[in-house]
Amino acid sequence: MSGSTHHHWTRRSFLKASLASAFLLVGKPAWAQDLIVPPVPEGRLALYNTHTSERLDITYRDPSGQYDPDALNALNHLLRCHYTNRATEMDVRVIEFVNAVDKQLGGDNEIHVISGFRSPEYNRLLVRKRRGVARHSLHLAGKAIDFRIPGVSPNLIKKAALDLKYGGVGYYPRRGFVHLDSGTFRHW
Repeated sequence: MSGSTHHHWTRRSFLKASLASAFLLVGKPAWAQDLIVPPVPEGRLALYNTHTSERLDITYRDPSGQYDPDALNALNHLLRCHYTNRATEMDVRVIEFVNAVDKQLGGDNEIHVISGFRSPEYNRLLVRKRRGVARHSLHLAGKAIDFRIPGVSPNLIKKAALDLKYGGVGYYPRRGFVHLDSGTFRHW
């Protein structure tokens, strides 16, 4: 984190931003209409895909709440299944969740993505190889992202995500990453 002043989101300030942004969603495409988690002020992420070594530093939403379809497509591409090279339309709510956690941690962090979308073939392979991979994972629907942030403890990432009280938060300390999804609020 840089030495500049950063806004640290509290649950209250996050919810205020949510209410304000909910009004901005009128007239948006169908996929944006039912956003539950509202965008935080800056819709920008810096991502690194640990499997493909691709980087993306992108503003996917402007301050007025307008999503950039080209930027969302670029995110879909970066978050594709590395095993089959197939992409899906990622749920913008999980992207906003990752963004909110990043901002909670000061912002401007490079998010190292371990897993975004998983094809059914890749998910079946992981289920066979490892315990703990769900057969009906939200990764299959583009609603989950597993990641780490270099220099930031996964425990701190988990705490920041839990403070937001949104979506699923999985903590994998031995593997060194956190899982976020746009499902109901729960944690493990």
